[in-house]
Amino acid sequence: QVQLVESGGGWVQAGGSLRLSCRASGNIFSIDGMSWYRQAPGKKREWVATLTKEGSTAYADSVKGRFTIPRDPRDRAKNTVYLLMNSLKLEDTAVYYCKWLGNPPLWGQGTQVTVSS
Repeated sequence: QVQLVESGGGWVQAGGSLRLSCRASGNIFSIDGMSWYRQAPGKKREWVATLTKEGSTAYADSVKGRFTIPRDPRDRAKNTVYLLMNSLKLEDTAVYYCKWLGNPPLWGQGTQVTVSS
């Protein structure tokens, strides 16, 4: 069974940057796209960004201009999707999850991002 594993989370000061990785154990990103979600303490899980299998991207207004999903074919060849997070804010603190958009969808286990002042 294909699994998703996120990594790259950690602690960072406001204004800093992190790169999250979502690696699949199989070649699934050529079949369907992938999204990033996050869930802050006491809040619902919210959508952050999407990379379609065609290579299009979309971002939540709260992260637009700060977060990026690179569209590098070499990443897909490694069965990996990244989330580059710049200019991090306190409100970006959350557990970040990747989700494969296939049928059935797959979720990773999450990686914690903590932004401090």
